[in-house]
Amino acid sequence: MNMPFYVAPEQVMKDRADYARKGIARGRSLVAFRFDHGIAICAENTSSTLRKVSEIYDRIAFAGVGKYNEFDQLRIAGVRHADMKGYAFSREDVDARSLANQYAQSLGQIFTHEMKPMEVEILVAEIGRAPDGSDDQLFHILYDGTVVDEDMSVVLGGETDTIGDRLGTFDAAPSLSEGLQRAVGALAGPDRTLEPASLEVAILERGEQRRTFQRLTDPQIAQLIAG
Repeated sequence: MNMPFYVAPEQVMKDRADYARKGIARGRSLVAFRFDHGIAICAENTSSTLRKVSEIYDRIAFAGVGKYNEFDQLRIAGVRHADMKGYAFSREDVDARSLANQYAQSLGQIFTHEMKPMEVEILVAEIGRAPDGSDDQLFHILYDGTVVDEDMSVVLGGETDTIGDRLGTFDAAPSLSEGLQRAVGALAGPDRTLEPASLEVAILERGEQRRTFQRLTDPQIAQLIAG
């Protein structure tokens, strides 16, 4: 009688985590940061049709790195969840915290029980209603369902430590131009230059309007980077 093949649970989890991290590292990174009038997300993306950054709801944005078809599935699920909750209750009941928890449960379930984990990291950002931005939220959700509540800025993708060191820390919310210059410099590094056509930038801008998401055009990005 053949003995069943046994692998320690710790080794299984380690192998899945290594597999997911390697898949995420093959993609390009993104940086999100709070600025004086909202939240900005800057991603290196040469495609004009495949988006890493999208609107989920009135005051909520979604961003993903890693395998595009997988984080796009999560984006669609988030839009449906937000629409259903807003329709069943009210638009004010849709918030980033509950959406991040839903994503965390889904990713954790897949990581633990499926053969292959999702090769993604995602960000859920919400702009609050306080004029000083004190209730803005940035939730970083990892491939295994871990949720990190970020403060001023966050880097997603493969070279997070290197890009994070180049970005540095924000003691106070910068202007959009200053923050974007630092984000682009961190993504590019010392040996290359990123042109506006190679960037995808979107913002959640604080104001009286109901919908706050805005995707910046190449000329707008160029003007902001130029200062």
